[in-house]
Amino acid sequence: MTATARKTEVPITVPTTRGGTVVQMVKRPARKLDLSRIGASMARNVVPPLVVAVLLLALWQLTCSQPGSSLPPPSQVWIDSFDLIAYPFFNYGPQDIGLAWRVLISLERVAIGFSLAAMVGVFLGALVGQSIWAMRGLDPIFQILRTVPPLAWLPLSLAAFQDSNPSAIFVIFITSIWPVIINTAVGVRNIPDDYRNVAKVLRLNPLEFFVRIMVPAAAPYIFTGLRIGIGLSWLAIVAAEMLTGGVGIGFFIWDAWNSSRLTDIIVALAYIGVTGFVLDKLVGLLGSIVTRGTAKN
Repeated sequence: MTATARKTEVPITVPTTRGGTVVQMVKRPARKLDLSRIGASMARNVVPPLVVAVLLLALWQLTCSQPGSSLPPPSQVWIDSFDLIAYPFFNYGPQDIGLAWRVLISLERVAIGFSLAAMVGVFLGALVGQSIWAMRGLDPIFQILRTVPPLAWLPLSLAAFQDSNPSAIFVIFITSIWPVIINTAVGVRNIPDDYRNVAKVLRLNPLEFFVRIMVPAAAPYIFTGLRIGIGLSWLAIVAAEMLTGGVGIGFFIWDAWNSSRLTDIIVALAYIGVTGFVLDKLVGLLGSIVTRGTAKN
């Protein structure tokens, strides 16, 4: 099944008998919308994950339904935590809110910390990438610092800021900045010399070179670092909230564990996984748009 759009007029150059050319407007049908191809593409991308999810749920149900199982089966999760699943936006008080609100609160912190990491990381990566000596001297330090677990930064941030919210934002920032710096620096180092020569011919100042040449040329590397960074940001905030408290999704998991509500923890993990998946796809989609398909999502 196909749907045909209306015809459009396009200019074409037609040679004349006297050796010249003339431009004429001709009608050319627009591209056809192939619904069957779109349906087949959606089936390829949606059906396999659904089949795998159903099989995993069936295996989980069979495994955890046995007597003596320490984990609840999916059917028990559905019964005990139905309100969290069906009503994600309920609000009965400051500490009694739906998981969707808790995710949004955590995302607000992630947005602040990750935005700072992206801006600072791209700037520092561009500076480091301009100098081979800076790259050789700082890269080992970056590689060491990026391996420090997020929670290892939390005591220092609490001592420095004396408050849980800026401490959590700092943990996000310091955790996600390293892949942005490293990938940006590598991208800048790989800018073709022809681009630099064009900048010299056009007599671009350093700011113009950074905005018009450096960032667009290194964009695929930059967005690779951003995709890694957004994943690390989401991991960091969940871990930090378990210790700093508040109403975020991380603290909810810790509170559910202390109250022995395993079914609530499982539902919260599903929320975390889906949110992380969406964040990764959004950054990947933005990268594809900015780089015109060079950075694949």
